[in-house]
Amino acid sequence: MTPDEALARIRRYDGRLKAFVQVFDPPLTGDVATGPTLAIKDLFDVADVPTGGGARVPLDPSPAHHAAVVERLLQAGYVAVGKTHTVELAYGGWGTNRAVGAPWNPWDSAVHRAPGGSSSGSAVAVAAGLCDVALGSDTGGSVRIPAATCGVVGLKPGRGLVSLKGVHPLSPALDTVGVLARDVATAARALAVISGPDGEAAVRGPFDAEAALAAGARGRQVAAIPLDELGEVHPEIARLYLAALDRLSAAGVGVEMVAPPQTLEHSFTPNGMLMAGEGWRIWKARIEAHADVMDPWIVRRFEVGREISDERLAQAHLQRQADQRGFHAWLSAYDALVSPTCPIPAPPIDAVDETVSPLSRLTRAANYLDLPGISVPCGLTDEGLPAGLQILGRPQDEAAIVTLGAAFEAVSGWNGRTPDLAGFCG
Repeated sequence: MTPDEALARIRRYDGRLKAFVQVFDPPLTGDVATGPTLAIKDLFDVADVPTGGGARVPLDPSPAHHAAVVERLLQAGYVAVGKTHTVELAYGGWGTNRAVGAPWNPWDSAVHRAPGGSSSGSAVAVAAGLCDVALGSDTGGSVRIPAATCGVVGLKPGRGLVSLKGVHPLSPALDTVGVLARDVATAARALAVISGPDGEAAVRGPFDAEAALAAGARGRQVAAIPLDELGEVHPEIARLYLAALDRLSAAGVGVEMVAPPQTLEHSFTPNGMLMAGEGWRIWKARIEAHADVMDPWIVRRFEVGREISDERLAQAHLQRQADQRGFHAWLSAYDALVSPTCPIPAPPIDAVDETVSPLSRLTRAANYLDLPGISVPCGLTDEGLPAGLQILGRPQDEAAIVTLGAAFEAVSGWNGRTPDLAGFCG
């Protein structure tokens, strides 16, 4: 869409959707402005624009430079129309924010449903057609979760492909930058732009999106986790998952129902410990200074990290390396591992239980095990709420998940479905 079209839709719908914390009018551009419209999660620095981080007190009131990925997109012709809401300090999977407010999931204008987090506003903006592509960060599922609950594509690379410069951290061992879009091709092409070495942690790439999109999926072999190995799954999510596997098979992909050596949920607790332990060490001073104006649930999560000793954290990193070696060896026999992205559809936001995190139960493994992952829409529940199919690739094999994601998208029956926004006009 053109920047004018995007801004017109933002003016029409975002008063209630609240995807954006700041709108750029006129839009932010590089030397050329011919590419897709872009939204930027408010965890990424944009020069001279406050980086709010979902907090009342900005993380940086006036950054000197764009985040590296923002700079790359602008120089490639992308046109930024604003910054989007995030869970405070990106620490939450529901998409709630008691500090500055939470966006509406656009699939229900009557009930304020959880948008998924932490890249909540980015997913809402893409799903509602307020931009073509959006940046998000993913430490335990924060790109793929809101993608699934809002009915868009969420693409998370493995580590070392995309720069983290200018992206405020949650857990340096787990953080990745990903993209959200309405279709796999748009997401893959944005990933190609932001990929490649940065002289620091990004040492791989660049990613060849066109080759991945052109490659055929017929004859590929994927492991699909049986329902009885997934823990509790909502009946509608289960139905849509099994239907998605049938569609993959019909597209010529070999689908083997097989349980991995460790359940995806096995990664949930150690991933959470790393987030809490590293996050507390990064944000301790801020939390002690501003806890009274922060989301109290975010404060509680970080304070768990206060009790994690340096020795215990070091042991967790060693255990993670061992878990990765075992899982990677098993996954080498397949092109990918598939599961539902989230085991439940988006609940009403006033029914959210902040003491649990079911939306991230199947996504944290990708971060803990350092696997690339993509969530692709796979249908609507009987209540009209989206579900996502998660495809996890072998280490550093972003190409396979893009190829498989595009192949599934072509047979999914989703066909670019979008929410009815009539109830959000204002």
